Amino acid sequence: MPETNTIQLNGDSYHYEPVYEVDGQELKKAFYASLVWLKNHQPVINALNVFPVPDGDTGTNMFLTMQTAYNEIAESLDNNAGKIISQIAQGALMGARGNSGVILSQLLRGFARVMDEQKTINSDILVKSLEESRNTAYKGVVRPVEGTILTVSKDIASAAKSAAEDTEELISILNYIVAKAKESVKNTPNLLPILKQAGVVDSGGKGLFIILEGMLRYATGQSLEMDEAEIVGAPINFEAVRFDELHEEIEPGQDFEIVVDFTPSDDIDLDKLYGQLSEIGTSIQMGEGDKMYRMHIHVPTDNKYQPIELVSKFGIVQKVYIENLLEQMNKQGKKQEFTNKIEEGQIAVIAVSPGDGISRIFKSLGVVRIVNGGQTMNPSTNDILKSFDELPTDKIIILPNNKNIILAAKSTKDMTDKKVEVVPTRNIPQGLVACLRLNPSGEFEEIVEQMKDSLDEVDAGEITIATRSIQINGVKVKEGEAIALLNGDLVASSNNITDVCLTLLEKAETTEKEHITLFYGENVTQEMVDNLVKNISDSYPDHEIEVHDGGQPHYQFILSIE
Repeated sequence: MPETNTIQLNGDSYHYEPVYEVDGQELKKAFYASLVWLKNHQPVINALNVFPVPDGDTGTNMFLTMQTAYNEIAESLDNNAGKIISQIAQGALMGARGNSGVILSQLLRGFARVMDEQKTINSDILVKSLEESRNTAYKGVVRPVEGTILTVSKDIASAAKSAAEDTEELISILNYIVAKAKESVKNTPNLLPILKQAGVVDSGGKGLFIILEGMLRYATGQSLEMDEAEIVGAPINFEAVRFDELHEEIEPGQDFEIVVDFTPSDDIDLDKLYGQLSEIGTSIQMGEGDKMYRMHIHVPTDNKYQPIELVSKFGIVQKVYIENLLEQMNKQGKKQEFTNKIEEGQIAVIAVSPGDGISRIFKSLGVVRIVNGGQTMNPSTNDILKSFDELPTDKIIILPNNKNIILAAKSTKDMTDKKVEVVPTRNIPQGLVACLRLNPSGEFEEIVEQMKDSLDEVDAGEITIATRSIQINGVKVKEGEAIALLNGDLVASSNNITDVCLTLLEKAETTEKEHITLFYGENVTQEMVDNLVKNISDSYPDHEIEVHDGGQPHYQFILSIE
């Protein structure tokens, strides 16, 4: 009669045969279970977002990343666990969506690095893999913020090490890891004030816990189904939140993303290199491959060549990429097309656009390819690559026009030989202003600099509908009200779109400006447009006012104030 172990889960006892090694096919099944469990929890995880605006949600982004990762092994019959996890990690990198998805891909990459060609996973390899998983994720940020998915990954690694000191049985270790991950998620509000103020736990950390819990449920024969109450989740009570305390992955002033592939010298001192890089910029990551390192950093414009010069002292530079953010998505299955012709050697500009009307304007300004994307439409890393990979030129400028997929865009850095620059446009008005500097036959670096210098010339306003009630910076928001954002900051809320728009213009000091451009969304009536334009004209009779059908979803109006 086989040996049987028993563990307590949610008040119930589960009996199982001890497991001391896991091969590739068992790993595949466990990963699929975690994918299913994560899919079922998407609404719960998405509901943890602090922001009251439509956005690419954490649960969805993590699920889509996991789904693409699983697709890499869906047909595989390989029993080699190292090869399976390597394929999973590569798939996650290609399919990473949103910041949470990219961090998840880094966790998987670290795990795969230790596994390498290991045929099976045992307790010792599990501990080492989770430690490297944690290390790889933390290396992506020069100032890691605790109370996030990073903290949960750290606590998971510590839990694995502690459990493995008492047993080599993998399900017992996994059970302990899941319990500690749950505690870690619950503690995130104590580490990150913004979470405590909003009354939520970290969504990325919650997602990571769900992934591990799905594996444990598979290992112990539990159901992967959820009842309706669990799927909807408990109501969230949002309290006062200071908008200026919200954590940003990209710090102000870090305009350039520098990526350098290099062959290291025999006596390379990575700690010394990392320390010197920390004096230059932020978001530093050092990835190790087969006889090669990849250095990633965000730097101000004035420092853009310093990381390259520094790395050359520690090895032989192989490739250099300079980029920041690119957003792309095949909207509703549409095949992307070139919007303007481009010749070899010319500068090709690719712009992310949320609506057909805005896309037509970008085309008129010389953009070569339009990438469909924006709020709630987070493209994958592979989508981003495809947006420029087949262009006949190697000089690419990307205008992302949205900040929410920065980490996914960064993951394209090692997937092309093209010279790619990302002008960090965070909204549509900045993207349009940047396009005015385009000269396809101009000097690449000069055009990029001119585009970046232009970003401060315009203020961007966005009018949308609040998705939840909240208070930010003294602005009380009720779910369903119209809200206004000025350069990304919440500045007004009202049950009247005209009122909220006029408040936005006042906050933007529009009397000191000259030109107002209005882009109306796909669900806006002509009557709404005419009424708003009349009120703006009455308030600013000396200003030039342009009106365009932007066709964007979610945002009733986008305003460019110059």
